[in-house]
Amino acid sequence: MEIKDYVRILHKSWILIVACTLLGVGTAAAYSLTLAPKYQSTTQLYVSVRSAEGAATGDLVNGTSFARQAVASYVDVVNSALVLDKVIEELELETTAQQLAPSIVSTSPLNTVLINVTVTDTDPVMAAAIANSVGATFADVVTNQLEKPEGETASPVKIETIQPAVTPLTPSSPNVPLNIVFGLLLGLAVGLGVAVLRSLLDARIHSSHDIEQLTDASILGGIALDPDARKRPLVVHADPRSPRAESFRSLRTNLQFVNVATGPRSFVVTSSIPGEGKSTTTANLAIALAETGASVALVDGDLRLPRIAEYMSIEGGVGLTDVLIGRAELGDVLQKWGRGKLYVLPSGRVPPNPSELLGSAAMKRVLSSLTDQFDFVLIDAPPLLLVTDAAVVSKLTGGAIMVAASGRTKKNELAAAVRTLEGIGSTLAGVVVTMLPTKGPDSYAYGQYSYGKFEELSVDDGEAQKDGRKVPAKRRRTLREVEN
Repeated sequence: MEIKDYVRILHKSWILIVACTLLGVGTAAAYSLTLAPKYQSTTQLYVSVRSAEGAATGDLVNGTSFARQAVASYVDVVNSALVLDKVIEELELETTAQQLAPSIVSTSPLNTVLINVTVTDTDPVMAAAIANSVGATFADVVTNQLEKPEGETASPVKIETIQPAVTPLTPSSPNVPLNIVFGLLLGLAVGLGVAVLRSLLDARIHSSHDIEQLTDASILGGIALDPDARKRPLVVHADPRSPRAESFRSLRTNLQFVNVATGPRSFVVTSSIPGEGKSTTTANLAIALAETGASVALVDGDLRLPRIAEYMSIEGGVGLTDVLIGRAELGDVLQKWGRGKLYVLPSGRVPPNPSELLGSAAMKRVLSSLTDQFDFVLIDAPPLLLVTDAAVVSKLTGGAIMVAASGRTKKNELAAAVRTLEGIGSTLAGVVVTMLPTKGPDSYAYGQYSYGKFEELSVDDGEAQKDGRKVPAKRRRTLREVEN
């Protein structure tokens, strides 16, 4: 994956990432609030070896070395039952040495004779009291028991408290800011991981980038998703100023540069699976081409589930099938639609053998005749992966236009449809991406001008001379733009 792919994932899944991050922060904050605050108090002890008066420098050095070596063992003595039992008895604690030991941590900085005793407790006063008691008891145990020579001679080891424990004012845990930062990072990592994993597992087509990875065919255009497409399928006719209608005109412009000098301007429009908007795309493209003054023949070649007659609101009982079986002449079943040079050839009755009819010599003659008479011939055909109709017709035309729906068509389905065309030697003129979202990283931005609002006015053209008299000229109607 490239950097732009990760940027696209961030753009597309930012709500999920933010939600996971906030969930992590909230969980960390809630967890911190459920924990009882704990306080730490530390006392520091200094270990030394007594030396006789007038001792040589070497004796002092040896004493210091002994103290450093002894400290390593003394650290473990701090948490021993020998020390803690006396602390419990002194402070009258209701616990045992085994239970108290985990709350006491003793450490010694490297190459020093210092011992730090840190006590953690939910009561700050008790934490300081236990720390001071452990320090004093530990010193007494070492000097009067562990390191006490026989007889009345004093212990050579001397342990002094150089920093008594004080009552802490703020809890040491939970560290709410640190927990929140940790929760934020964890939530962010989970959100990013889920977003990347979802993108990797998503096998659907979402943008032109996905199509470019599957085929070298050019992308002729993108059609935005319209929730009301079923109610008004002919948006170029019903709402010619809408952005979606402009996208069909952009498709028309790109199609005019296909097969300019290499072949006929006849195209079969198909898709890999049903429901990708191929019939709607074919009908609107035909209307957009007719707007330019070109003569267009729109043929409903879907002899299994025809839609063109319904969309164009024409009679579809007689059509292509009647011409193919010799029951009607081509000129008799072509129906003029609209004010331009658009003619529609409906499918007619649904035959029992659509593939055979579409691949017959009669179909070849019909397409040849239409290509000679019209500037453009568009044929709406069934999906490629379900039946062979579109593949058969594509061999008789100048190429196939593949329709792929964003968020619906799977990558393997489009790849299989492309391979089907390549396998029979048909030309893939280009791909049209439909149902593109209007917002987000996969949105199709085709740009648009804002149409102003106008009101109709009656304006005098001025005065005219008639029989030597000035009379008002004929009133004319005009439009004036209204400020928004």
